Amino acid sequence: MTDAGTTAGKVVAVTGASSGIGEATARRLAADGHRLLLGARRTDRLDALAREITEAGGTATGRRLDVTDAADVRAFVAAARERYGRVDVVVNNAGVMPLSPLEALRTGEWDRMIDVNIRGVLHGIAAALPGMRAQGGGHFVNVASVGAYEVSPTAAVYCATKFAVRAISEGLRQESAGDIRVTLVSPGVTESELAEGISDPAAREAMKTYRAVALPASAIADAISYAVSQPAEVDVNEIVVRPAASAQ
Repeated sequence: MTDAGTTAGKVVAVTGASSGIGEATARRLAADGHRLLLGARRTDRLDALAREITEAGGTATGRRLDVTDAADVRAFVAAARERYGRVDVVVNNAGVMPLSPLEALRTGEWDRMIDVNIRGVLHGIAAALPGMRAQGGGHFVNVASVGAYEVSPTAAVYCATKFAVRAISEGLRQESAGDIRVTLVSPGVTESELAEGISDPAAREAMKTYRAVALPASAIADAISYAVSQPAEVDVNEIVVRPAASAQ
């Protein structure tokens, strides 16, 4: 647990909260004393997660969310503000990773990654930034990947989307110095359901080897908790978290 004086009472909206890093982040931030609105497409999982958090003494509500729909993201952030009175932190976590070699020409999967991984982050920023400005402060935590710093075969488009999230985060930080904090969290290989979206057989098989060493999602949640818990004058800009046994 972190110091309650620096964490209690924040309102946090988390996208992609139904599994993996999003779910672990919800559990950790609720334990830290934050009030949460959780968004994802799988409402059954969201409802179960919110119920578990509430039964454990935390505060959380789930709402169906499609981050590729700008209006839906605006409604999501508005629902958090209506329920809790403000939005202090947005964790832009939703992402997809259908890896494949470029020559496979899986253009539909490319579009999906661009829509979720890039536009989803932009929609989260657009929905929350005006309210944060009006209330005098806020914090965006954008979840990228070590793929925001390096490129590997079958991951060209995925890495491009994460490079974009890194660039967007840095641009927002530079434009917002003084009132809006921006944190980029870049996980290495982490236990999640991302690999289940890989339809290319060779890429899917390669990912099994890559994931032989993986961090628990709670490790990334701890990093997010650390960034969120800092006092207002401290802006943790980038955190890269890798398995100790991994070279990538």
